[in-house]
Amino acid sequence: MKEQEDNYLDNFAKKIIRNSVVETPSFNFTEDVMSRVSELSKSSVIAYEPLISKKSWIVIGVSLMVLVLYLLFGNQLETSNWFGMLDFSVISNNAINNVFSGITISKTFGYAIIFFCLMFCIQIPFLKHHFNQRLES
Repeated sequence: MKEQEDNYLDNFAKKIIRNSVVETPSFNFTEDVMSRVSELSKSSVIAYEPLISKKSWIVIGVSLMVLVLYLLFGNQLETSNWFGMLDFSVISNNAINNVFSGITISKTFGYAIIFFCLMFCIQIPFLKHHFNQRLES
């Protein structure tokens, strides 16, 4: 039964292929396509827009500096010490902190983590430069 179905499908496919017309492209098909592709590549320009603008980075940086300066010198500048009334013992006395308190890291592993972070921070500018060069050319 299976062979009969396969034979029928094979004969049907051969009949369809025999009756079909072979299409051929025009004489200058390749040149026409390549000229249209070159026109499209010239007209499309990729504009790089950063996710966070320079003004936003400046505002974030200034806000961070003001916060750090306030935390360092805030108690001396103001007479009311409302920051001292906050209870931060919840941060130091929690279950997660107690779980990780017994873990020790060897010096070699610590150096490896520092080296990895350093190499990661060095590679980012190189990769950024590499991908910018790829986009320009």
